[in-house]
Amino acid sequence: MAFKSPLSTNLLDDLQTALAHGNVARRVDMLRQVTDLFIDHAADYSAAQIAVFDDVFECLIEHLEAETKILLAGRLGPASNAPPRAVRSLAFDDLVEVAAPLLSQSNQLDEHALIENARTKSQGHLMAISTRKTLSGAVTEILVERGNDDVVMSTVNNQGASFSERGYDRLVQRAGSSEGIATCVAMRPSMPRHHMLKLISQASASVRARMAAANPKLAGEINSAVQKATRQAAPATMSEDAAISHELVRLLHKDGRLDENEVAKFAANDKFDEANAAIACLTHVSVSVVEAMMIEASNEGILILSKVANFSWPTVKAVIDMRQRLANQPLSENIADRDTYERLRPSTAQQVLRFHRMQQATADASVA
Repeated sequence: MAFKSPLSTNLLDDLQTALAHGNVARRVDMLRQVTDLFIDHAADYSAAQIAVFDDVFECLIEHLEAETKILLAGRLGPASNAPPRAVRSLAFDDLVEVAAPLLSQSNQLDEHALIENARTKSQGHLMAISTRKTLSGAVTEILVERGNDDVVMSTVNNQGASFSERGYDRLVQRAGSSEGIATCVAMRPSMPRHHMLKLISQASASVRARMAAANPKLAGEINSAVQKATRQAAPATMSEDAAISHELVRLLHKDGRLDENEVAKFAANDKFDEANAAIACLTHVSVSVVEAMMIEASNEGILILSKVANFSWPTVKAVIDMRQRLANQPLSENIADRDTYERLRPSTAQQVLRFHRMQQATADASVA
């Protein structure tokens, strides 16, 4: 079937006939011809003519299979004046493969439509939106709020994305617990300094290490933040009992009698000072470094130290349980921690420990 003019009075009649009596192949062929007709002369069409195309596409889309919708979406996505109702219909399709070309490219989707889509559709839809050439602060707020880590990282890496104050606040929260997001944030040149400092102050040692590795220019800011935190919460003077415990453990190590089993015994008997000193000897760092990592809010420090010392999981769990008992916290199975520990590479643990040791040395010097 050939269409000589988009305003032909027979166009919709021909379409209705094809939909009523034609098979799938005929509908697909009609779609191809209508699409070709639009794409080939899109720049020349008036608003009224585009509205006719919108009517045609609207009728066709309702009867198309997914594979054909995907083809149509791929062709309409880059078109600057694509029929707006057809664009919206495809962009809100539940199938990501259909929606993505429009969500990522079409300028016929305004901010309101993008926000609505981002609030209601899948992570795949959010990922497509995150790749647009430009994104307003209102849209990125939703992407950071609802998106998974991959969506958030894609949004942060998009140099055409803008962020509102609220968006930056939420981004800092997400980055504080995600090394991937924090690394992306560290590489973003437009991140306001006050938000960056907030992120540095709340990030764990491993997150700060990744940020410094990604952007060496941040190393100074990171060290300054750590020094400030250390001055505000300087450790208490070591008690005589703790000093004696540390010395006894050092003697064990010197005699070659200190190993993982001893650490497990210390932990099982809630001997915190002895356990700290033993871990310090086995990981070749100072007790102050171990203590700083052992008292972090999460169990990350314990996992890092244990991986460097090559502890088995039962020993790691014994140390975690000791800390929870001493803090009057209920014991748990620590399934997530075990999964993290099994995935953690020794080389990564060594890198984080070196970074933490450097931070502690700088902080100790500033306090002295």
